[in-house]
Amino acid sequence: MDLKQKIEEALQQVIDPETMMNVMRMKLVKDLKVQENGAVTLTFVPSSPVCPLGFQLALSIQAAIKNVEGVKDISMNVEGFVRAEELKKILDENR
Repeated sequence: MDLKQKIEEALQQVIDPETMMNVMRMKLVKDLKVQENGAVTLTFVPSSPVCPLGFQLALSIQAAIKNVEGVKDISMNVEGFVRAEELKKILDENR
């Protein structure tokens, strides 16, 4: 199993408490790219622009990826969320 597959598997364990579905099934993660050096980039798109769980889900996604062996860095963009800039700042601080 390659690193991208391991990351996708880890993300299937991140569950949205409102829908009880994982973030991959809900298509909240887009443009997942994994470099050979372990750098990961992706875009998080909450289920609504005012998603009350946007911060919690984004941080859970980041934590799940961080826990995958071989991941060296995570860069996550945020789209379609009213507090995207604030969330992006927090995510960058936790890289």
